[in-house]
Amino acid sequence: MSDLVVRAEGLRKRFGRTQALEGVDLAVRRGTVLGMLGPNGAGKTTTVRILATLLRPDAGSAQVADVDVLRHPDRVRRLIGLTGQYASVDEDLTGRQNLVLIGQLLDLPGRDARRRAEELLDWFGLSAAARRPAKTYSGGMRRRLDLAASLVGRPEVIFLDEPTTGLDPAKREEMWGVVRAQVADGSSVLLTTQYLEEADALADEIVVVDGGRVIAHDTPEGLKRRVGGQRLLVRPADPARLPEVLKVLDDVAAPGMSAVLDTATGSRPGAATVPVTGDAVLGPVVAALAGAGVEVTELGLHLPSLDEVFFTLTGAPAGGADYDTPTTAKELV
Repeated sequence: MSDLVVRAEGLRKRFGRTQALEGVDLAVRRGTVLGMLGPNGAGKTTTVRILATLLRPDAGSAQVADVDVLRHPDRVRRLIGLTGQYASVDEDLTGRQNLVLIGQLLDLPGRDARRRAEELLDWFGLSAAARRPAKTYSGGMRRRLDLAASLVGRPEVIFLDEPTTGLDPAKREEMWGVVRAQVADGSSVLLTTQYLEEADALADEIVVVDGGRVIAHDTPEGLKRRVGGQRLLVRPADPARLPEVLKVLDDVAAPGMSAVLDTATGSRPGAATVPVTGDAVLGPVVAALAGAGVEVTELGLHLPSLDEVFFTLTGAPAGGADYDTPTTAKELV
C-alpha cells in the first residue's frame, strides 16, 4: 500500500481562453490533511473537481488510493467524499431523507443507511431538524448537512472545497473537530480554504497555487521559515522608549534588515519588531534593555503568519472563494 493516497502529475485544464491549470503536481500522504491555498482563480476548485472525477483534465494523470481517476472513475467515487463550495443537498427532502438517500446510492442496506444517517445527524447537531425539509435550514445547517452527506460512505479520501465558508467562528471550530476526527479515524483530506488560520490549524502540509501552478509546498512551519525566518517583537511599557528599543533591535537584526515599528498589532500599538537569524539574540536583547532601564510588557520570537507567507508568495491578499469552474456534459467523466 502506497504512503500517498492522492497523486496528481502535470494536470492541465483550459476553459476557452483561460488556462486554469498549467501542470499541477500534488500528493496527499495517507492519514494527513493537505491544505491548498491560492488567490481567486488560482485553480484550486478545478484541481479538486478533476480528482473527484467531475472534470477531465486536458493533460496529466491522477490516482486516488492507487486507482486511476480517468480510467476507473466509478471505483474512485466509492473511495471519496466531496463537499463543494456550495451546499448541494436536495432542498425538498428532509435532512434524514438526504442522508438515507446517499446511503442507498452507495448500496448500503436500508437499515444500515438509516443507522448511518442518524449517527451523522446526531454528530452534526441536526437531530432536532432531521424531519424538516433542507430548504428550511439556515446556511450553516445546510453546510453541516452537506458535509455529513460526504461522510455517509466512510470515505477513505475526503475532498473539502471551502467547507466552512458562511459558518460563524463557533461552527467553524466544530467543523475543524469533525475533520480531525475523520483523520484520526483513518481518512485523508485535501482541503481548500480561504481562511489561513484554518489551514494553519488543520493542515499537515500546504501547497500554494497561483496561476494554475504549485508555487510552494511545505509544512505550515516550513513555509513560514522559508518566507521570512523568525521575528523578534518587543513592546516597552512606556511607548516613549521605542526609539531606544529600535536601536537595541538594530544591533541583532538579520543581515540587511533593520528594526521597524510593528504594524500588525491592531489595537495594541507601541511595539517594535525585527527579523533575526535565531533565538540566540534573546539574551543580548534582554541584557541591553535591562542595562538601559527599559521595562517591557511583551518580548518574544514569532514566525511570520500564513497571511504574510501568502502575500509574499502570491502578491495577493488572502480571502475570497475560488471561482467555480464551468461544467458541461462533455466534461463530466
